[in-house]
Amino acid sequence: MTNSTQTSAKTKEIFARRESEARSYCRSFDTVFSKAKGSVLTDTDGKEYIDFLAGCSSLNYGHNDPDMQAALIEHIQGDGITHALDMFTDAKAKFLTAFEEIILKPRGMDHKVMMTGPTGANPVEAAIKLARKVTGRHTIISFTNGFHGMTMGALSLTGNAGKRGGAGAPLDGVARMPYEGAFGPDVDTLAQIEMLLSNPSSGIDAPAAFIVEPVQGEGGLNAASKEWMQGIARLARDHGALLIVDDIQAGCGRTGTFFSFEEFGIDPDLITQAKSFSGMGLPFAALLIKPQHDIWKPAEHNGTFRGNTHAFVTARVALEKFWKNDAFEKDVQAKGDRLAEGLERIAATIPGATTKGRGMFRGIDVGSGDLAAAICGTCFEEGLVIETSGAHDEVVKVLAPLNIPDALLDRGLDILADAVKRHAPTITTMAAE
Repeated sequence: MTNSTQTSAKTKEIFARRESEARSYCRSFDTVFSKAKGSVLTDTDGKEYIDFLAGCSSLNYGHNDPDMQAALIEHIQGDGITHALDMFTDAKAKFLTAFEEIILKPRGMDHKVMMTGPTGANPVEAAIKLARKVTGRHTIISFTNGFHGMTMGALSLTGNAGKRGGAGAPLDGVARMPYEGAFGPDVDTLAQIEMLLSNPSSGIDAPAAFIVEPVQGEGGLNAASKEWMQGIARLARDHGALLIVDDIQAGCGRTGTFFSFEEFGIDPDLITQAKSFSGMGLPFAALLIKPQHDIWKPAEHNGTFRGNTHAFVTARVALEKFWKNDAFEKDVQAKGDRLAEGLERIAATIPGATTKGRGMFRGIDVGSGDLAAAICGTCFEEGLVIETSGAHDEVVKVLAPLNIPDALLDRGLDILADAVKRHAPTITTMAAE
């Protein structure tokens, strides 16, 4: 055992001794990471890993972008505001101005920006609370395989039984509807939902809101079509409900446009933002609200960390660097096509496998959670960090940084392809069964 390996093993002792059993990612990626740059992580032994996880899409622009890093260092060294509750600061003003000019106005959007607590669950909680306040109704419609967070309100919307099992209390106020394709490609779930909402004896109360992910990240990369999303928007409008688009994991460019719903021609009432909203992995979340729905009373929904000043700095730089014109967007779309082609080639070697997702938000459904876990485990051994998703963790999911160099993306796909080959006997046996 080398000295560095001994040091790493000793370092991990403190995690086993003191960190809660709730820890999860470290169980799949059993090493101690010490630094990262771009699309590469490095552990304390000096081993490098290509990052196909990107902080679960919290690092869409990679690790330690030099421009964001420099702006943050300058802010800190200049004694810039660290924490200000929701008071006015110059950093917040600059961020909001950039967001208005670069994102909202070009898309014809007039949404207000509500700073919430720092995680994705926080804007979800604010959205469902506000929808109930606006409509005077209680029921929220969410969808099979949806994931919206781990706090009690957000968890009530989440479908995953394992996550829901940790609640320890009833999770009510929600009507679950089938997502597009939930019963196979030949079943029109939109027609089913419309029938239930139009039938006064269906037992479904008039909804306050629909909450939907255009691509279900944790649910297995199920990607809704334009027609289905437009149908959900129409149903919300026809039944007097608000449309909440949960764009936490699918947003900030992950599908090829800043918002994942842009190509659908819909106009959400409320939009949740988090994960890569800060640009640099700093905690930052917000709820975008159509002005007519912004009926909060002062401090009616608040929190100590509603607006991370350091994140305002890096988020502004991210907008100015990547979104002032369409060059980055076009590059992401081209990379998405490259990723799709690579995954198709790999999926063709696995009996029954299919590719899923959209843009740089893609994966392979290998048909088995055990097989997907084994493939991802082999990838990690060979220097690739990649995870699974889906109801049975059966999807090998790629969340590489959006600006990953093509050569590095290809190398990561080569590692994935080699891992699949190593498990070929298992795949053949499973296919035969």
